[in-house]
Amino acid sequence: MKYDFDLNTDRRGTNASKWLVGENELPMWIADMDFKTAPQIINAISKRADHGIFGYTEPDDEWEEAYINWWKARHGLDIKKGSLIFCTGIVPAISSIVRKLTTPNENVLIQSPVYNIFYNSIINNGARVLESPLIYDGESYRMDFDDLEKKMADPQTSLMILCNPHNPVGRIWSKEELAKVGSLALQYHVTVISDEIHCDIVRPGLSYVPFASVSKECEKVSITCIAPTKAFNLAGLQTAAVMVPDEFLRHKVWRGLNTDEVAEPNAFAVLTPVAAFNEGGDWLDEMREYVFENRKVIEDYIKTDIPSIKCVKGDATYLVWIDISSLNSDGNTVASFLREKTGLYLSAGNAYGTTGENFLRLNAATSRERITDGLSRLKNGIKMFINR
Repeated sequence: MKYDFDLNTDRRGTNASKWLVGENELPMWIADMDFKTAPQIINAISKRADHGIFGYTEPDDEWEEAYINWWKARHGLDIKKGSLIFCTGIVPAISSIVRKLTTPNENVLIQSPVYNIFYNSIINNGARVLESPLIYDGESYRMDFDDLEKKMADPQTSLMILCNPHNPVGRIWSKEELAKVGSLALQYHVTVISDEIHCDIVRPGLSYVPFASVSKECEKVSITCIAPTKAFNLAGLQTAAVMVPDEFLRHKVWRGLNTDEVAEPNAFAVLTPVAAFNEGGDWLDEMREYVFENRKVIEDYIKTDIPSIKCVKGDATYLVWIDISSLNSDGNTVASFLREKTGLYLSAGNAYGTTGENFLRLNAATSRERITDGLSRLKNGIKMFINR
C-alpha cells in the first residue's frame, strides 16, 4: 500500500473525544478513525495555516464543483448547480431541518436501530420520535414496508430521517428499497432527510445508491446530507453540505440553516472538501481495503474464538454490529463489564433504540495491532462475563 494504515498514531493529549479514556483502556466506540487523513488534505491545511489570517470565509465555485464532480464520478448522481448549501455538520443540519419543517409534537420517522443522535435531534427540537423497526432475521436487516407505510400514513408524520448507508447495521439500501421509500413519502406528504455521511465507506467492489438519484419521486421529497468528514476523518473541522433539488424546499432549508447560524464555514472548512474530493481518491480506496480487511479479521476471529456472539453482515461503514443476544443480557451491561474488566471500550447497542439492546458496536477503523488487542480483550471479557 502507498499509505501506512498500520501506524499507531498517539491521539492522547489532543482532546480527541475517542481517546479521553484511562491509561490502559482501548477505545473502539465513537465513529472516528485512528488514521491520519490523506496527505493531500494535510498539505492544503498547512498551506492555508501558513497564510496566518483566519477571517470570515465563504464557500466558492471550487467547493461546489468538488462535490458535484465527486458524486457524479463516484456515485452517478447529477447534483444541480445551486442546490448545495454549506453547513457546519450533518447533525446541526438535521436538527435545524427538524426545527424548520415540523411543528411541536409532529412525528419524525426513523428506522431503528439507528444512529443515536437522530433521537436527540428530534426530541430536542419539539418533535416526537416514531420508530419503524428494521426486521432482523438473525443474519441481516431489511425494511418493514408494511409498518413504514402505516406510520407514514399517520397525518402527524411530516418528516423521515433515512440513514443511507445505515449506521449501525451496515446495510447499503438497494435502488428498489429506496424507490419504495420515496414513493410512500410522496404519497403521504413526508419529506425525507437522507443522511449519507457513510456513503464512501463501503465494501470494495460495491457502491451505494444516493436516495435523490433513484427517481423523480425521491428527488422531489429529498434533503440529502453529505460530507467528507467520515470518509477522510475530518469531523473536527465542521464541514458538510445539504443538497436539496426542489427549489421551494431548498429555500426553507437554507432559511433554517442560516437562522440557526450553522451555514458559515471556518477558515479550513471550504478547502478540506476540495482537497479530499479532488486529490484524496487513492487514499480513500486504500483506506476502504484496509478497513474491510479489518472487518474480515474481526468476523473470522469472533466466529472461531468467540462463538457465543456473532457479527451481523455489513457492507458499509467501519462499524461492526455484534449480536450478543445469546448472553441473555443487554448491551449496556455487557459494554460496562468489558470496559471495567478488560479496558475495551465499545458502544452499547441500547443507545440506538430498544431494538439495539442485544448488540454492541465496534469501530474497526484503527491499526491491525489495535484490532488484535481489542479482539483479545473481547474474548477474555466475554469469557469472564459468561463465567461470572
